[in-house]
Amino acid sequence: MTTFDITNTITECQTDELTADERLLVERAILATDKSYAPYSNFHVGAALMLADGTIVEGCNQENAAYPVCICAERSALFAAGAQHPDQPVTMMAIAARNAEGHLQKEPVTPCGSCRQALVETETRFRRPVRLLLYGQRCVYIVDGIRQLMPLTFTEY
Repeated sequence: MTTFDITNTITECQTDELTADERLLVERAILATDKSYAPYSNFHVGAALMLADGTIVEGCNQENAAYPVCICAERSALFAAGAQHPDQPVTMMAIAARNAEGHLQKEPVTPCGSCRQALVETETRFRRPVRLLLYGQRCVYIVDGIRQLMPLTFTEY
C-alpha cells in the first residue's frame, strides 16, 4: 500500500491587490448576481469569465421548481462562451454571490461539483488552466486551475 499527499495552493488577497483585468472580472461577476433568478434558494450567484481575446462573458444561476434542471452561474457562463466563442480558450473566471437580503457573501464562494467538472472539461478542451477568482467581502481566493480544488479528475491534459 502506498500513501501520498495532495497539496493544493490557494492565494488569499484583497481586491486592491488584483490586476486591473482581475478587478474588472470580479466587478462583472458581482453585477451578474443582480441578473440571477433564485426564488427558491435566495442565493444569487454571478460569474464572469475572460476569453483569450479579452472578451468577457457573464453568467448567473437560474433556478427552476424542478430543482435538478437549474443551472449554476459558472456553467451558465462556460456554456454561453462555448456556444458564442467556441474557439476561444477561457483564461480566467470570477465568481461572487449575494444572500436573500442582497448582501454580498463575506467569505469567497467556491464552485459546486458539477461546475468543477465543467471547468475540468474546459481546461482539458483548451489544454490550459483557468485562473479562478473567488470573491468574498473579506478577501478573494485566487486559484490557478480547477485541479487545485479538484485534483483527482477523470481527464488530464
